Amino acid sequence: MSDTVTHTSPATRDLCNRLERALTRAGRGGGVRDLRPMADTGLAHHHLWLTRDGDDWVARLPKQSQLGLDAHANLDYQAACFERAGRSGHAPSLHGVLSPSEELPRGGLLVSAVRGRAARLPADLPAIAEALAHLHGLPLPPRDKRPPLLAPADPWAAMREEVAGQADYLEAAGLTAAVRQRLENELAALPTQLPDSATARPRLISFDAHPGNFLIRDDGSAVLVDLEKCRYGLTGFDLAHASLYTSTTWDVASHAELSPAQVADFYRRWMAISGLDDVATLLTCRRAMWLWSLTWCAKWRASHGRAQDTEAQGEDWSAELSDAALIAHVRDRVDHYLSLPAIKHVQREFDALATTLEKDA
Repeated sequence: MSDTVTHTSPATRDLCNRLERALTRAGRGGGVRDLRPMADTGLAHHHLWLTRDGDDWVARLPKQSQLGLDAHANLDYQAACFERAGRSGHAPSLHGVLSPSEELPRGGLLVSAVRGRAARLPADLPAIAEALAHLHGLPLPPRDKRPPLLAPADPWAAMREEVAGQADYLEAAGLTAAVRQRLENELAALPTQLPDSATARPRLISFDAHPGNFLIRDDGSAVLVDLEKCRYGLTGFDLAHASLYTSTTWDVASHAELSPAQVADFYRRWMAISGLDDVATLLTCRRAMWLWSLTWCAKWRASHGRAQDTEAQGEDWSAELSDAALIAHVRDRVDHYLSLPAIKHVQREFDALATTLEKDA
């Protein structure tokens, strides 16, 4: 790696140097001509572009595990995400795993670099719907072959439990009484179970399909590039995460406010490709994913002020792990989504979307 770029930031230089040593230790440094840090846009990973003799790679270096796993288990989990989702043709391929080491306490993954642009909404919604339909259409493996990915026997019950766990942070999140009451009402309204249908049965899902996690290639196809939280769950969670107000306005590069008609068209496109059309289940999942997002916001608000975990194990939302600009952006979004006007906006959209799609049904 004789041509590695010299970076001005001491922290960035240190990260590049540590990755270079880890690549050499793992026998992966051959053919790598340059390491280039990418923008710090996520709370879970640092990303570095590896220019190689041949296809370029991206190194994904975890800042934490959003699933609360130790360093080794986290890498195993993420490697399985890329191996399985890559078969859809709409996710990067996995090229290697860098084991946790002195240089990289949480290790890292080496995946195919994707050349593409940020999603533009609503124009790229059909491509995102197609990418998700291909992911969801992958064959379901036998139950004993699904680990290490999460594969609950009842994905709906597991989602309700996850949302309830995050709702424990509502008390510490400094919510207004009006917001707290609306959220409590929405949480209480979630059904205990879903009617049996093909749409309510588990499939491989991303569980992090917000538009900022997609890149659009020159041929117009969408690639889902962030796959650390895949699981065998309900497809409705992905459709919601790709089109909710709290998702489409999260990322600066893909920011858009969609109309109910545009969201309905997105659902129609996915249903036409997937052959799954249980609208009631999809809309129930949409509410659950929104509540997951809002309770996560409460959790982040209550947690990000903590000091970084020096043991580099498990979940860690400390603001010390990310650039100040990123933390300021996340704080702005969290504060907005937990405001009464934003909550009312989403609730109105739910009603309008249900009216439109239920007429179709």
